[in-house]
Amino acid sequence: MPHTATSTAASRTGGQILVQQLIVHGVQQLFCVPGESYLAVLDALHDANIAVTVCRQEGGAAMMAEAQGKLTGRPGICFVTRGPGVTNASAGIHIAHQDSTPLIVFVGQVARGALGREAFQELDYGAVFGTMAKWVVQIDDARRVPELVSRAFHVATSGRPGPVVVALPEDMLTDAVQVADALPYTMPETYPGAPALQALAARLQAAERPVVIVGGSRWSDQAVRDMQAFASTWRLPVYCSFRRQMLFPANHASYAGDLGLGVNPQLLARIRASDLVLVLGGRLSEIPSQGYELFDIPVPAQPLVHVHADADELGRLYRPVQAIHATPQAMAAALASLRPAAEPRWTAHTEAARAEYLAWSDPAPIRIPGKLQMGEVMQHLRAVLPADTIFCNGAGNFATWVHRFWPFTTYASQLAPTSGSMGYGLPAGVGAKRLWREREVVVFAGDGDFLMHGQEFATAVQYGLPLIVVLLDNAMYGTIRMHQEREYPGRISATQLKNPDFKAYAQAFGGHGERVERTEDFAPALARARASGLPSVLHCLIDPQAITPTGTLDGIRSAAMARKG
Repeated sequence: MPHTATSTAASRTGGQILVQQLIVHGVQQLFCVPGESYLAVLDALHDANIAVTVCRQEGGAAMMAEAQGKLTGRPGICFVTRGPGVTNASAGIHIAHQDSTPLIVFVGQVARGALGREAFQELDYGAVFGTMAKWVVQIDDARRVPELVSRAFHVATSGRPGPVVVALPEDMLTDAVQVADALPYTMPETYPGAPALQALAARLQAAERPVVIVGGSRWSDQAVRDMQAFASTWRLPVYCSFRRQMLFPANHASYAGDLGLGVNPQLLARIRASDLVLVLGGRLSEIPSQGYELFDIPVPAQPLVHVHADADELGRLYRPVQAIHATPQAMAAALASLRPAAEPRWTAHTEAARAEYLAWSDPAPIRIPGKLQMGEVMQHLRAVLPADTIFCNGAGNFATWVHRFWPFTTYASQLAPTSGSMGYGLPAGVGAKRLWREREVVVFAGDGDFLMHGQEFATAVQYGLPLIVVLLDNAMYGTIRMHQEREYPGRISATQLKNPDFKAYAQAFGGHGERVERTEDFAPALARARASGLPSVLHCLIDPQAITPTGTLDGIRSAAMARKG
């Protein structure tokens, strides 16, 4: 039965109206750090059928909500208090902006009569978040709550999705008014026209070395299956953009790798030599474009067909030979039914690209300094974990072990910030496990990375979320140290860390902890963690020399010193 707007006779407070709009728009979960500025909302949530997750810091709350937005395509919902509360949440807002994730952050505001006086914790949210949010709005009239919340959902999900910040003056939330509820928001798809598809088919048919790069958001499980069908029919090599590996299964014969950090040189050479590049959903931003050097700006050397959900992204950096304004789901569905007029002649090209990926992603030959061999750890994880395990990580060299050696084969199984935000992995894991308790969730973290939001381990314990943190401890900010040795060899500054006993840390919160110093320790420690039914930390001691899977600090330093003469 279609939903119709409610003509409410009884008065409701602004807080009650707001919570009802969340229900209208299908919200089932939200994340928050409570604050006095939105007590009326907290009171309305008391009787609402919405699962509320209370977090330990606003950045963690925003990242949990962003993670759910990334997994579902629906806006993640976060409530934080004014001033320092929302500035803490800004890291999650920035992630949603750069990762094109739908997110709505509701933030308390001072009473309307105090605005402009620099009242306690007052901020001009438009000025603060105007460059990292798609829209910033303050609701000054409780009668407009249904209208503006509806718009927030539509803006967060339309075109290129992103974050919306909604400010809520505390006295507006206690105003009692009569107003009808909005209708549920919708997410319209933009379909490619027949002439555009015919032109694309002709370009593909004329190519000798075509490649496909998938990225961005607004995908679905069905869209990924449609892309598999398209790639199989046309026998095309498919690459995933940076930290978008869940968009095409690694076990497919067409999968050829990802455009991330420390990328396979053979992969880059193949893309540079291609005579047609089809980019679907992504923006080819700095990391996947390898510092904007893989494709010339504004006119790439390789003929580029760019498909994006937001027309403003087409031609913004790169001038394509063909621009198609379409959402990934609609475009993938159209491509699945597209048939070549003749047998594709680039089969050997695709098979070679696939072979290069398989060799690059094999952890068996990898040996690093120290007693704990991460290549063998990755082999064990591949052997024992379900294929749909959700892997989460923040930022740091440690993430290479996941991106290079874990074969993502399932949609909605990867949570990693393309913005490069540290501290993301654990909150993302909490968000994922809160959403789908039946799925296994593994968080990869570095020692510096983990402690940026390590307090959210308490949230995992509070809600009984048995995620597993694989914490790689090399007692440093490893990525910065790597760059330091490359640019200023031997001059170590501000990158060393003295860390706690992370096994004891986990136990202190009420979770399960293990200390892993040798390769042979890892498998039984993982088995005990999985059997514990508790949030767990595997504290893995990594030799500081093992800065990447194939490089050492001494090697980087020696090369830098030789280069500098």
